[in-house]
Amino acid sequence: MELIPTPSPNFDARTAPPDMIVLHYTGMQTGQAALDRLRDPEAKVSAHYLIEEDGRVFSLVAEERRAWHAGVSFWKGRRNLNGASIGIEIVNPGHEFGYRPFPDAQVEAVIELIGDIRTRWTIEDNQIVGHSDVAPDRKEDPGELFPWKRLAEAGHGYWVEVPPAPGAALAEGESGSGVFALQAGLTRLGYDCAPSGEYEPRTAAVVRAFQRRWRPERVDGIADGETRARLIALLRLGA
Repeated sequence: MELIPTPSPNFDARTAPPDMIVLHYTGMQTGQAALDRLRDPEAKVSAHYLIEEDGRVFSLVAEERRAWHAGVSFWKGRRNLNGASIGIEIVNPGHEFGYRPFPDAQVEAVIELIGDIRTRWTIEDNQIVGHSDVAPDRKEDPGELFPWKRLAEAGHGYWVEVPPAPGAALAEGESGSGVFALQAGLTRLGYDCAPSGEYEPRTAAVVRAFQRRWRPERVDGIADGETRARLIALLRLGA
């Protein structure tokens, strides 16, 4: 694929090869504004790549270097994931400036870029994540409109569709063994959701992140039967 070199000064050294990909949306009014910020030394943020809505791919930081995109983050027991990941910014105004569907040309470019990256590094399907997965209490991107199903069908990541499980929904303020089991499952999948048996705001934030990724039709932080059934199915797949 053709890359447009647009170097950013915002990087430093890695201490190990990358084994994750973190997808973001830019959350700014234009792609150019995002590109400018990712290259501004005062901003102290960057990503390895930026993908415009028309499918153009800008290369900002070499994959062998650590870009500054994930911030305070957690996935599968690890924290501060910049050193372990390759960051891809996908141009979209985001929830603040008019969130909208991702154009086909852009999605195809994302799929092609991920495939290309995976020829160079060992990145398992369960290590392709969204920013909201690794920072659920701070971030919403790339959000519920991003076509994770399409990505999985192209061979990158997981997707499941299953009938809802029986039982009452779990929501913030509840407690007990059902909440403990939910938290344990989310933790096993990769989220920072240590089991306590208490459905507090942190758990609700993690459930919303899960829903944005795997049950995007309704993102409400309530662990209804469909949400729990998809979690169980993903765990059975080994996600």
